[in-house]
Amino acid sequence: MRIGQGWDNHRIKAGRPLILGGVAIPCDFGLDGHSDADILLHAITDALLGSVALGDIGMHFPDTDPQWRGAASTQFVQHAQSLVEQRGYTIVNVDCTVVLERPKLKDYRTAIRENVARILGLPAVDVNVKFKTSERVGPVGEGLSAEAQAVVLVQLRQG
Repeated sequence: MRIGQGWDNHRIKAGRPLILGGVAIPCDFGLDGHSDADILLHAITDALLGSVALGDIGMHFPDTDPQWRGAASTQFVQHAQSLVEQRGYTIVNVDCTVVLERPKLKDYRTAIRENVARILGLPAVDVNVKFKTSERVGPVGEGLSAEAQAVVLVQLRQG
């Protein structure tokens, strides 16, 4: 078994969609980024890549490459998952945290959890998503940015 950890943050920007775990969240702002800026899927991508020692999202999908402008982050997760599988591993579970002062995300937990599970081909019981605020401390707490963290456990396939 191996563990991978991922983290991402993006600035908040008016006029962009807020997408978390591939789910559009109704809001008056989104996150600034080269792709769709889905910090949750970016953190999961990094965790997957880290679990098999393959670097980070920027190595595989550089923000200097115009082909990734506006790209759906599901592509990044699916690519990372295929690399994990090519090395003989399967995903056991995913545990994630989104840190964002507003909007409150509890009403979107099931949709985000089920969508992440769908993207990864896992049962929803193997995906956990938590939401936290930063208690008005630091850039997240001041409403300037948002962040996400993810941990994945992968297991070598038997046989």
